[in-house]
Amino acid sequence: MGTNLLQSYLTPQAYHALKAERVIRQARPGVHLALSPLLEWQARVIDEAARVNVVCVGRRAGKTELGLHLCADDDVLRHPVGWFAPSYKMMLEVWRSADMIFAPIIARRNASERRIEFTTGGVLEFWSLDNPLAGRGRKYKRIIVDEAAFIPNLMHTWEHVLRPTLADYRGDAWLFSTPKGRNGFWQLWQMGHGDGRDDWRSWQMPSEVNPTIPPDEFTEMRATLPERVIAQELDAIFLDDAGGVFHRVMECATATPTAAPLPGRAYVAGVDIANEADYTVISILDSRTREQVYIDRFNRVGYIALEERIAAAYARWNVQTMIIEDNSIGQPVIDHLRGRGLSIVPFHTSASSKQPLIQALQAAFEHGTIKILADPIQIGELQAYEGKRMASGMSYGAPAGMHDDTVMALALAWHGIDRRGAGVFQYA
Repeated sequence: MGTNLLQSYLTPQAYHALKAERVIRQARPGVHLALSPLLEWQARVIDEAARVNVVCVGRRAGKTELGLHLCADDDVLRHPVGWFAPSYKMMLEVWRSADMIFAPIIARRNASERRIEFTTGGVLEFWSLDNPLAGRGRKYKRIIVDEAAFIPNLMHTWEHVLRPTLADYRGDAWLFSTPKGRNGFWQLWQMGHGDGRDDWRSWQMPSEVNPTIPPDEFTEMRATLPERVIAQELDAIFLDDAGGVFHRVMECATATPTAAPLPGRAYVAGVDIANEADYTVISILDSRTREQVYIDRFNRVGYIALEERIAAAYARWNVQTMIIEDNSIGQPVIDHLRGRGLSIVPFHTSASSKQPLIQALQAAFEHGTIKILADPIQIGELQAYEGKRMASGMSYGAPAGMHDDTVMALALAWHGIDRRGAGVFQYA
């Protein structure tokens, strides 16, 4: 890539950053890697990158090409890098491209293991997440996750397999995809979109950011494809699942954050206690306005710290009644908190009790009688929440690999508001 051509695509800041990083092309004048020039959007993403980067773009925008550029940084070429794809077929196509692009600096290749060793000392390994444990035990300076929205149980794979591979080198992660509803990729995208995480960054761009595709192709597709297909495949919009339980979530995400309870108000809390793999969530509503005023989500704390955190929220908000699920480890927590004088109402979640619990919250969103805080994780869980019709009635839960802790805590708090209005508390 010539300097003039590179500068034509990059801001001065991005150009100098890439020039410093891509020493391989200047230190070895005889080496040429057959990478296409960076597009303007690709250069901007590199320039604005954080440690974990979630890139949601339309079809043919050039996400896989950006991933190959990221494998060519001089720093990562000296370290192990992992490339992950949803299926063997998707992985194989990129492997073939990488084998050709990096041919001038390949010291050794193993086609059966999809492993390339470079003369610079680094390694590039390709994995298909058809096997959810692929790459477990490896350590990487950088990971590329291509078409991430199509990886089953992505959140579980991220937390249990992908994220730990970055620890040894304090590596970074790049997750690319066109969206596919409100699934794990949506959740990860939300973490870098207004969640206050300095080490995360998210982008969302339509297919037209790629100027190498003839514009009339996009014009023709927009004129002939269904509206929902255009929104998802070209505009990279995360669409509500048509089978989702909660509608009008964003319309109800208008609660105003408050720092402390207001005089004369009564507050009701719902608490979902975490098991080993989930999160404990405290959700508090103002019983008069039916607005959510507080949400706290945490995990990996001991029982003493967990109870202290719940008790602190109870005291801070002058909670009148707190509803806690008594399943599993919930009952011991309830007993301890009651021993401290807190007004706790247990709720036992079963097939018969969960259906009316969720349907009451569903109706609240449908009728706009609840207002919630615009917490991105809570919104993502609500929009992804699923209902399936069974012979015995409706079955509710999060999609595979996702959590529903904020949903359950909010549903319990709303249950308290409903029962408070009726003057009684009922629970199974």
